[in-house]
Amino acid sequence: MPMKVLLLEDNSQCADFIVQGLQQAGFQVILSADGVDGLFKARTETYDVAVIDIMLPKLDGLSVIEEVRRAKIKTPIIVLSARDSVESKVKGLEIGADDYLSKPFSFSELLARIYALLRRVGGENEASVLCLEDLELDLFGHRVTRAGQKLDLTALEFKLLEYLLRNKGRVVTKTTILEHVWEYGFDPQTNVVEAQVCRLREKLDKNFARKLLKTVRGFGYVLE
Repeated sequence: MPMKVLLLEDNSQCADFIVQGLQQAGFQVILSADGVDGLFKARTETYDVAVIDIMLPKLDGLSVIEEVRRAKIKTPIIVLSARDSVESKVKGLEIGADDYLSKPFSFSELLARIYALLRRVGGENEASVLCLEDLELDLFGHRVTRAGQKLDLTALEFKLLEYLLRNKGRVVTKTTILEHVWEYGFDPQTNVVEAQVCRLREKLDKNFARKLLKTVRGFGYVLE
């Protein structure tokens, strides 16, 4: 499954900016616009990383972090802070945040800090490279190679391949692909999955004798 980010941000423009960027980078993003709802989400689901703005309605970001750490939740946290609120940044780190980023910021910097944080707090202890025979997918480097040859995938193709690799050897249905890759809770009655699988197969298997991505008629797809 894609890495999951909890984002607490009440500014809709900033939130849209972050959500769009993270989704394009292959993350699943759960958004909350206030501290109370954000704290509830942090307590009831598991996330790979949380990005928390300090200035939130109902319950401020620092209080959310305090409650999260009091509950022994170890989710890595990046604080978003106004440029001049140095005391808030320091306090955020003292109460359990792992990093902070001053507003305004570039998305590339946020993404780099997320990857660095994931590596630092345990990402390297998990599989950061997914493999199947001569196929390798580097989660942090966003790089895919087969037999040492780089494959040029779109963000959606990368996300689809990641999901298939995490389930290698198991048949995954169109419905589960829609849920985990497109994040649809329903079937939109289109051939979007079939078309995307076809494009991925073209890049993954066309120039190689051994075919890895297979269709199981009536059931779904399997990478083996």
